Amino acid sequence: MAGYVGVLVSDPWLQNQFTQVELRSLKSHFSTIRRENGGDLKLADLPAKMCKLKHVGDSLLTEEERAAFLRDSNQNLDDDVDFELFLRVYLKLQGHASARMGSGVKNSSAFLKSPTSTLLHTISESEKASYVAHINNYLAEDEFLKKYLPIDLSTNDLFEIAKDGVLICKLINVAVPGTIDERAINTKRVLNPWERNENHTLCLNSAKAVGCTVVNIGNQDFIEGRRHLVLGLISQIIKIQLLADLNLKKTPQLVELVDDSKDIEELMSLAPEKILLRWMNFQLKKAGYSKTVTNFSSDVKDAEAYAYLLNILAPEYSNPSTLAAKDPLERAKLVLEHADRMGCKRYITPKDIVEGSPNLNLAFVAHIFQHRNGLSTQTKQISFLETSPDDTQISREERAFRFWINSLGNSTYIDNIFEDVRNGWVLLETLDKVSPGIVNWKIASKPPIKMPFRKVENCNQVVKIGKQLKFSLVNIAGNDIVQGNKKLILAYLWQLMRCNMLQLLKNLRFHSHGKEITDVDILEWANAKVKNSGSNSHMCSFKDKSLSDGIFFLELLSAVNPRAVNWSLVTKGGSEEEKRMNATYIISIARKLGCSIFLLPEDLLEVNQKMVLTLAASIMYWYLKQPAEDQTSCGSSDSESLLDTTSNSATDDTASESSADENSNR
Repeated sequence: MAGYVGVLVSDPWLQNQFTQVELRSLKSHFSTIRRENGGDLKLADLPAKMCKLKHVGDSLLTEEERAAFLRDSNQNLDDDVDFELFLRVYLKLQGHASARMGSGVKNSSAFLKSPTSTLLHTISESEKASYVAHINNYLAEDEFLKKYLPIDLSTNDLFEIAKDGVLICKLINVAVPGTIDERAINTKRVLNPWERNENHTLCLNSAKAVGCTVVNIGNQDFIEGRRHLVLGLISQIIKIQLLADLNLKKTPQLVELVDDSKDIEELMSLAPEKILLRWMNFQLKKAGYSKTVTNFSSDVKDAEAYAYLLNILAPEYSNPSTLAAKDPLERAKLVLEHADRMGCKRYITPKDIVEGSPNLNLAFVAHIFQHRNGLSTQTKQISFLETSPDDTQISREERAFRFWINSLGNSTYIDNIFEDVRNGWVLLETLDKVSPGIVNWKIASKPPIKMPFRKVENCNQVVKIGKQLKFSLVNIAGNDIVQGNKKLILAYLWQLMRCNMLQLLKNLRFHSHGKEITDVDILEWANAKVKNSGSNSHMCSFKDKSLSDGIFFLELLSAVNPRAVNWSLVTKGGSEEEKRMNATYIISIARKLGCSIFLLPEDLLEVNQKMVLTLAASIMYWYLKQPAEDQTSCGSSDSESLLDTTSNSATDDTASESSADENSNR
């Protein structure tokens, strides 16, 4: 099985769009229709031949609609179809079906979750105008950007301004404040190609670190102004901002939506947009609305639900004519006038409502929630809303592993680790990404899984593969994952993430000569790099408390790239505030170089050994990937012989210890 995807599809981007199971199924279908067509297949043949395909078949698109779409794509219908072209057409048709049907197609939801929803290479002018208005509003006072703002909604100036990467970096900081240390952003008036590339790398790695899916966008897409990809990334960032308050930590009043502790646990596991739907239906029920809203597209197109929602939230601004209106467009217009009167900032038009734009309707409802949620200010006294230090640590690790898994481009986007891995499928997909071909897909069950024992079978295979990969899994069974045992799930995911890092390093065979890489190798490499740069800084282990001031990692970053650190911006790390400033600077500099990392400043301040290891390993991986001549210019080349001289049997001083502790606590 190893390399099976590579045999079927040579394009890495296409590999990221499908699981191996999906590829094999589509390959079988492609082979069948080409055989039925006498071995010769043209683009013009596909509309009729794809009638039975899931997501694009006759149940969603008619043959005429598929044919019309292909004609409108300006493709030569006489072109021969190979498997890769077949896959691209399939993805485009799937995106077309998704756009027409709102939120009902293959994991689609308002805002981009998977790259497939932007494959049409066209953009919605309404969405672009909405996002531009959002940017103009939230970044209007930014010192660097104010000379470019406000952006004209009617032009494509947004994509020109986004080319240097600064705007996207600033937008990420609006969505999740403090993600990027602005000292790391190159903000000269005229940037050279190197500096511009650094900004792109910083914003893409930071976008991944806050939960965006960016598997199909790279630095060149910014430079060339590929509008559908840039807008897709912007939409994800804005979505994260709009839904940031839809959790019990930020808005404890949400407990009003449920009756008991069991329901609260369920609420805490929901995706933010599902919580928003539950809140909306909670208010609509109080308002006397008889229907249930299940999506932000077809269920709100007549604007009736909005009329009821705003009447219950802001009755003082209600207009009797709204519900009396017969024309949905007229009702939508009156709804937006109501929103304006209550001071709710919105970037949606009546036409967007009646056309059922899922992205813009979700944004509208999220703005309403932020402005006036109508929930009680008297929060119920619920003990476990007060998080303990252990809960905080678990929450941070859950966040890091969740964003890491989502960054791999699996078919399923996960919102909550402890809930979304319980059927085993996401873990199997992730294992397949870390070690291609290791999963036996013939015995795996794909969601939705109705029979509980199928989930256990999936998770049993997850545990079995973990043991193959030499994870520490004492007394762990598949059912522990199905039951949602948090400590065991985190222990497994840590070992999986660590395995991925070590595998990446091992694959740089010209450095490791195929040897297994250990934590000790990474530790010794980092110390050697810093020592050879002329510094006396040293770390004893990945839990060395002296690392909290950040100086060692700043020395390491400077050692691998002398121009990476601006030492005039570095503090001595004497106080907690100075340590935090150094920590945020370290993370941003590492991402700017090209390290894909998911830790938070707190992980460095508290010297979380797991996350400190990921940082060191990511810097090492980035450095060893550089051409030999660049390594020489970046510092000593002693590291290249390091992996030859270190012991291959060195013990792991962090992960195995941590995993053993967690397993013994069962």
